[in-house]
Amino acid sequence: MTARLRAAYRRLRLGTRLALGMGVLALIVFTVVSTGLTAHMRSYLERQLNNQMKLVQVTQSKDARAHGTVERRPYYGWYTAVYDVTDDSAVLRRPSDVPKDTVQLAAVAEALARDGAKEVYHTTRIQDEGAYRLRACEIGPGVVLVTAAPLKEIEETTDRLVTVQVFAIALGVLALVVSGRAVLRRGLRPLNDMAHTARGITSHDFTDSARLPVRADRGNGGPEVEELRVAFNTMLEHIDDSLAVRTEAEQRLRRFVADASHELRTPLMSVRGYADLFQYAAANEPGEREKHLARLRAEAARMGVLLDDLLLLARLDAAEVETPLRLEDADLAELVRQAADAFRATHADHPLSVTAGTGPVRLRLDALRIRQVLDNLLTNAAVHTPAGTEVSVAVSVASGAAVVRVTDCGPGIPAADQDRVFDRFFRVDKARSRDRGGSGLGLAVARSLVRAHGGTITVDSEPGATTFTLRIPLARGV
Repeated sequence: MTARLRAAYRRLRLGTRLALGMGVLALIVFTVVSTGLTAHMRSYLERQLNNQMKLVQVTQSKDARAHGTVERRPYYGWYTAVYDVTDDSAVLRRPSDVPKDTVQLAAVAEALARDGAKEVYHTTRIQDEGAYRLRACEIGPGVVLVTAAPLKEIEETTDRLVTVQVFAIALGVLALVVSGRAVLRRGLRPLNDMAHTARGITSHDFTDSARLPVRADRGNGGPEVEELRVAFNTMLEHIDDSLAVRTEAEQRLRRFVADASHELRTPLMSVRGYADLFQYAAANEPGEREKHLARLRAEAARMGVLLDDLLLLARLDAAEVETPLRLEDADLAELVRQAADAFRATHADHPLSVTAGTGPVRLRLDALRIRQVLDNLLTNAAVHTPAGTEVSVAVSVASGAAVVRVTDCGPGIPAADQDRVFDRFFRVDKARSRDRGGSGLGLAVARSLVRAHGGTITVDSEPGATTFTLRIPLARGV
């Protein structure tokens, strides 16, 4: 039974449990207070009765001395007896107004004589009469006056007081539980809203969206509930951001896998086709074998470059585990001049101007990787612009960073594509032609390498001018 009650109690809502707890606590407090009040009231009434009996016995003692017994009854239901007390017993003087059972009266008289006290009070029950308050006092040598006053009115008063208190406490506790439940329900409403919000999160579909469209609204539950609401919403914001990052990473991974599959499938198909042609030429056209073998080598080399770029990007993504950089003291201006010379040798149809200043720009960097970045930017300018388009490179120092700007006077990059030019496998040319755009990893590799050096790379493009700006902090310099 106890286990069932506990189980039922645990199933109750928090507001109901708090209200019941308040009711039990109030019941305990009311019971203690009412018990003390009842005891105090009974003690007060008994003291009043004692004083009344004392005043009555003053008159009765005079009557007993004059007549030997008390002839006048003071109040209805009261009894008076005069005893001659010796060492062995107490003898009742007659006539006396006493009940049939006088044992308790005689015992009080004997107790007074035995103790040698001036007065004795005693509460007892007299057979067939009920509860009585007895007072004994000595009115002469060996003579004791005993008065018995009924406690019926005191008991009735006490019982009525107890009855009133029971009903008042019951109504008070009931009103407290009901009103407390209503107040608590209102106070806990923000918590219910948070629970509803949490249920909304569990029912939210994160397949296509990582955003949580639910928040706990502001409530009036007090400072504590407000702190909980703020913490709850902060947690949701954190979860929201984490889900957004996860979703973006998953989407990038899916695009990366799809693009990588596409990029690798093309050279693999070419290798397979040229291998078949080489096999055919070996059997039927010996003169064509070298041409087909050269094409095999070219496709294998292109696929090797693609795989090297993918491996480099993977290593840059895991830079905290394995850094792909070999830092050394190098002159950035000299690296720019070397990249410009290589560009002129391979892209003679694009005039190139270099502004590098007279002094060196020394930094601590990976010269090979920064040269790769410069080559990628210059090659990108040549590939995406028609022959004869001017290209310029400028090196400067500004705001605590070494700045390299690669500018071409080509048609520019559409505004909708400028935010994605550094994405992996992204090409402005949606046809993904091999003669324009390469593998789509050049700018992605460039950005990752620059970030590994603690720098940034940005693009600013409009028709007639496209500028890639590379910044590397001088703090890395020596």
